[in-house]
Amino acid sequence: MRRIAVFRALQLGDMLCVVPALRALHRAAPQARITLIGLPWAREFADRFRHYIDAFMVFPGFPGLPERIPDVAALPRFLTDARMRRFDLAIQLHGSGALSNSIVALLGARRMAGFHQADGWCPDPATFLPWGEPEHEVTRYLRLMQSLGCSGDDTALEFPFEVTDRAAVAALGPLPPERRFVCIHAGARMRSRRWPAARFGQVADGLAARGWQVVLTGSIEEQAVAAEVMAQMAAPAFDLTGRTTLGSLALLVARAGLVVSNDTAVSHLAAASGTPSVIISSGGDPLRWAPLDRARHRVLYAAAGCRPCAFEACPIGHPCALGVSAERVLDAALELCGSGPVRASEMTS
Repeated sequence: MRRIAVFRALQLGDMLCVVPALRALHRAAPQARITLIGLPWAREFADRFRHYIDAFMVFPGFPGLPERIPDVAALPRFLTDARMRRFDLAIQLHGSGALSNSIVALLGARRMAGFHQADGWCPDPATFLPWGEPEHEVTRYLRLMQSLGCSGDDTALEFPFEVTDRAAVAALGPLPPERRFVCIHAGARMRSRRWPAARFGQVADGLAARGWQVVLTGSIEEQAVAAEVMAQMAAPAFDLTGRTTLGSLALLVARAGLVVSNDTAVSHLAAASGTPSVIISSGGDPLRWAPLDRARHRVLYAAAGCRPCAFEACPIGHPCALGVSAERVLDAALELCGSGPVRASEMTS
């Protein structure tokens, strides 16, 4: 196989979860040219992971696929470009295959691989696995690679840094010393995935009372959420919401002594850097998305018969989020890191 396409048009956290699969693929086929097909933002992801990814194609979206509004006019040009690349293999890493298998088939690759639903189309029984029972996102796609002959079971996440990331952090101004601050990330793309901002504020105050300095992170769209957190707090905080790049955010997470966040991309950045974290899972599936290292990362959630859900906002009062108290989160943080901030050399693995 000289030319391999990988289709996964999803967000940062989803992409980080397939890094072990990409690593296994590259190690098995080091001479192959691997092209990632993803959302526009993922061009930076492909560039950062250039040790596994050789080229990038922007996916223009497709009717019925919710990740982006489809640019239907761009689809013919995209598919023509894909076919001209004459892929030997196209790997579908975009879920169960209900719609994504048809999209990958349009790329014109000589062979396809991926997952298929039990009652759905299976393009090739030799290279497609049944979607099957709930499974962790990392191990599921690593298992697919193993079925294709890629050896290895390394589930570790990673996030490579650039020199520009350090410069971007320095440009943020004076910040707390490394390992002496907690990163509080209260936002999430979907409101159903957000633990109450007021409770984040209570946890932040509890940690501040024990010597932690507090750094708030988030996107520009999450500035209102951060403002809610700060309104609840009595302690001061460094509010970096809307001011970080992808690289500087990841570096802040790596330098933090602790991360407290929703089950979102930041939780996967913490897993990639080894920074201890307490993750509150609201609406999602902890079995599928929780960090695999349960000693360094604690995932808290409340049982609810309706989870996992696909609602943007919970229509029944958000019991899965409200069922996790601020005291429970603070207790988990203190159990991980003791009564106050510690340096990396003092942390147990």
